[in-house]
Amino acid sequence: MNPSIYTRRRAALAAQLGKNGIAIVPTAPEQPRNRDSDFLYRHDSYFHYLSGFAEPKAWLVITSDGRTTLFCQPKDMEREVWDGYRLGPVEAPSALGVDAAFSVAELDAQLPRLLDGREVVWFPFGIHKGLETRIDGWLSSLRARVRYGALCPEQQRDLCSLLDEMRLVKDQSEQDTMRRAAQISAGAHIRAMQLSARMLRDKQDVREYHLDAELLHEFRRHGSQYPAYGSIVAAGANACVLHYRADAAPVRDGELVLIDAGCELDGYASDITRTFPANGKFTGPQRELYNLVLASQEAAAAVTKAGARFTDPHEASVKVLAQGMLDFGLLDKNKVGSLEDVIEKRAYFQFYMHRTGHWLGMDVHDCGGYLEPTELGQSSQRKDALTGETIVNRPARVLRAGMVLTIEPGIYVRPAAGVPEKFHNIGIRIEDDAIVTATGCELISRGVPVKADEIEALMR
Repeated sequence: MNPSIYTRRRAALAAQLGKNGIAIVPTAPEQPRNRDSDFLYRHDSYFHYLSGFAEPKAWLVITSDGRTTLFCQPKDMEREVWDGYRLGPVEAPSALGVDAAFSVAELDAQLPRLLDGREVVWFPFGIHKGLETRIDGWLSSLRARVRYGALCPEQQRDLCSLLDEMRLVKDQSEQDTMRRAAQISAGAHIRAMQLSARMLRDKQDVREYHLDAELLHEFRRHGSQYPAYGSIVAAGANACVLHYRADAAPVRDGELVLIDAGCELDGYASDITRTFPANGKFTGPQRELYNLVLASQEAAAAVTKAGARFTDPHEASVKVLAQGMLDFGLLDKNKVGSLEDVIEKRAYFQFYMHRTGHWLGMDVHDCGGYLEPTELGQSSQRKDALTGETIVNRPARVLRAGMVLTIEPGIYVRPAAGVPEKFHNIGIRIEDDAIVTATGCELISRGVPVKADEIEALMR
């Protein structure tokens, strides 16, 4: 992205820090994988949102007057031979648009000076282990100099509360990156579907890891840095395990495969789920449940628009799914009652136990509150029908244009008494990424087919 985008974001944040406020934002630490190597490095999302800088061992300090100071690794030709190019503090101001830059080795010496005279210090609470202790150390150093005129901040506040609201609505550049990420991920799903059918037609042994490899190949082939999360490739009954990971289970002719996978591109995630017949042809029971889930997703997408509530898509989806459970005999209406009874008592929870969506952005489960901040004072209580716990209801977030969320209903049928055997071990989820618009939503991940007939045609 253009450095001016990050400059504007830092200015917008600075304006919210209050009189004489200061914000301290570290990037993510490197994480050891084993004795002598680290996991592939991934920056902290908050830090990258404000800087666009992807190197480790870096810090941002932003003051309420709009001044930004970066601390980063110094140039070191010997280390760069081993670990790669470093921008360094000399080049950082011109490259990143920051006002000043220092070696990270100077952090402890410079921070007390930058904190001096500030009234409130903002930093992300509960994210970076040891950060509170580090800041306490800088403040203690500053307090030791109060006899010499030093003035120590008296307030500490959570920077996430400001940045979460900023990140919740995506600007045009963010939306464009997410569209591209979704396009890449859609192509990966297509490749996995086609490989499954092709290998089974050729009488080859197909494993979940074969399809996972196809996803990874397509992600990297188009410039994605890495998967946005551990890909779920679940064959047969494994699809009824919500957070199953791609493993070595066989992909069998006549069973369904559920793939929940998305790439991360330039710091932004995609998140797509498709469920398809391994051999390219749905059986009757599979198609019945698949069309039910698709109808529930279409109902959810139809109510996703600016001015609606975040919970509206879930409620629309549940209504369709619950009616289908009654119609197909998954739920016995003589025991559970009417559609309204099923929803009120959450009887559908046996087959649908998660929400219909979440925020999407730099993180696959992106930051941002799910309650409407202008209505937090309004609340009521109810007793949960399943757990008996007292639940506090508060108004759900009002959707605004530019918010991005997933729409992902599903149905998961484990063998149980009274459940028609033809549906046993069928797990189906359909997930798309949606950008909220003034009049509806843009499903940016529909580059991979979603209708049963289109999936079968693709796999032929």
